[in-house]
Amino acid sequence: MKFIKYLLVGFIFGIVLTKSEAVSWYRIYEMFQFQSFHMYGIISVAIATGIIGIQLIKKNNIKAIDGSTIMIKDKEKGSARYIIGGIFFGLGWGLVGSCPGPIFILLGAGVFPVVLVLIGALIGTILYGILKDKLPH
Repeated sequence: MKFIKYLLVGFIFGIVLTKSEAVSWYRIYEMFQFQSFHMYGIISVAIATGIIGIQLIKKNNIKAIDGSTIMIKDKEKGSARYIIGGIFFGLGWGLVGSCPGPIFILLGAGVFPVVLVLIGALIGTILYGILKDKLPH
């Protein structure tokens, strides 16, 4: 029963993403063709919300639910890994027509071909787990 709150937040998040059309293949296609601001607007709001949230946590020394201190480490310097990772992420997003986040939302909405995307994501995760010690972090 203690995980019910997480399940509820997940359902609400899924509904919001579906209603905002953030999981729509057409909207993602428009974004990569630079034909619409819709997805860029959603992403911009998410970035702004994250920046404000992190700054509030740091400024007000907000604690986690269990009372522990939230530690936010600074990112290491180096842009090559972010560029390479972003290219892979963007290519996968563009080829599949879906960000990895809404895979389960799309499954819940009855878009069953996304099972192939889920399988690909799981294979990629397994490969990363195998190769992570050999990759530049």
